[in-house]
Amino acid sequence: MADPNTAATANRRRHVFDSSFYPVVALVFILIACVELCDASTVVDVYRLIQYDISGAPFGSRASSLNHHAGSSFSAPGSDLSRTVAILSLRELNETFIREYIDQGKPLGGLLLLLPQVFRSDNSQTVVDDSEYTDMKKQLTDLEQRLIHSTIQYPVYFAFEDEDLAKVLADIQRNDAAGQPATATTGGYKFIVTSTAPKKLASPTMTNIQGWLPGLKADGDSNQLPTIAIVASYDTFGAAPGLSVGSDSNGSGVVALLEIARLFSVLYSNPNTRGRYNLLFGLTSGGPYNYNGTQKWLRSFDQRLRESIDYAICLNSLSSGDNGLWLHVSKPPENAYVKQIFEGLSNVAEELGLKVGLKHKKINVSNSRVAWEHEQFSRLRVTAATLSGLSVAPNLLENTGGIADKREFVNEAAIVRSVKLVAESLARHIYGQEGKNINIFADNSSLAVSPSYIGSWLDLLSRTPRVAPFLSKDDAFIMALKKELADHVVEVNLQHDVIDGMFTFYDSTVGTLQIYQVASVTFDLLLLLVLGSYLITLFSFLVISTRGVDDLISLFRRPPSRKAKAA
Repeated sequence: MADPNTAATANRRRHVFDSSFYPVVALVFILIACVELCDASTVVDVYRLIQYDISGAPFGSRASSLNHHAGSSFSAPGSDLSRTVAILSLRELNETFIREYIDQGKPLGGLLLLLPQVFRSDNSQTVVDDSEYTDMKKQLTDLEQRLIHSTIQYPVYFAFEDEDLAKVLADIQRNDAAGQPATATTGGYKFIVTSTAPKKLASPTMTNIQGWLPGLKADGDSNQLPTIAIVASYDTFGAAPGLSVGSDSNGSGVVALLEIARLFSVLYSNPNTRGRYNLLFGLTSGGPYNYNGTQKWLRSFDQRLRESIDYAICLNSLSSGDNGLWLHVSKPPENAYVKQIFEGLSNVAEELGLKVGLKHKKINVSNSRVAWEHEQFSRLRVTAATLSGLSVAPNLLENTGGIADKREFVNEAAIVRSVKLVAESLARHIYGQEGKNINIFADNSSLAVSPSYIGSWLDLLSRTPRVAPFLSKDDAFIMALKKELADHVVEVNLQHDVIDGMFTFYDSTVGTLQIYQVASVTFDLLLLLVLGSYLITLFSFLVISTRGVDDLISLFRRPPSRKAKAA
């Protein structure tokens, strides 16, 4: 028979458990709700501003970690932003803010630059009108140059606009305009990028790719055939290595070289149409760095090969020449080879409805700086010229395939015309047809220029960042270039070399940004007060339920003094 006292005790314990279980569950749900309310998170892919040195002089962003509250360019003038991450949209570029915090180097906790979706490498849907794009591209190009040539002590990141970031930016701007910037006291948004300190890249390499189409010697001819070189630099440089795809500079030159190799491979595959010239194709690296890869590639040639080169044609930024192209040369226009190249291009250009201008620029032997790729040939006394849509020689690290150089803004028809111009003029020279109105690469023939081939390779290049220090020797893109060239020419090989020691590069080029919406200190104190009151009430309830009111009162009763205890 069960003991009545034992049963009563069990019932009382069950009642106490039931009365305490539900308040504890409610407390857990309150804490979870508060965490969700006070610590909502958004994750965004971000791309860090490049960090590099030239002859020991530092440039670019020198830090990578972020952990500060967010602000905007609407912050009150004179505000201390040394512990604030400023978020700034390209659409609302604040020139005063840029001048103070980039040009003049005022302290800032960090900078997040928002780019329109049209500048994404994988963008295929966004459409902008010409006037809007022209303004945005110019703004971004100017901003890139200022960032690249500045020394910035705080982290700078790029991200692309989306709905979440638009909401965050609107909230931040609204609070800043109202004079309520985010702080530890007022709350707001907090930006965090966790990253280790950037490290120097050890011995970054350049990889040159070359291939041949050997010409046909006449019977009994023991002399070496003359050579024509077609060259294009394939790598890029921009404010963000992870975004520098260079669709025009120099993706257009690369696809033009590949298409020219494809066209001449058809002619040279038949002994009856093989020319009496060797064709040398070179895809060079190190273009942004004074064409350092081209220089080392040429110095690897033996004297016999170098002397066999009649001339070289370097292809650069062909899409920029909407109204025509420019032939840049180092030798005087009166030079026989220069006249031959220019006249051959001019004759074909006239038939195509194009204009080709001639630009002569002497080489300063005492200055190692070169503006065009052909100047590295000229320094070794090899006749060469650069065909480009650019009329003016760019400065160092300018027009090297930055963020604004995207596929959507490349004139594909201009590249097709440039390929036909170069291929036709070369073929007429090789086969002795100069000045004759013939069309070797006629449309709708087996030798027609293929817009689909050019477009497909342009698509690939426009999705592939190609900053040389971050490409390994066996990078998938380099292997793809090698394989494609090998499909059209022979003796394709790679040449690896180290980038000129005057350039030093650092890692940490991409990251993940976490955006937290944090509550103010006032909210934290109020939450602490509510939780404290709740816990005191719960504790009192549990004591009354188990031990009675008298025990609860005794807990708060003042203990007797020592004198009373002694008495």
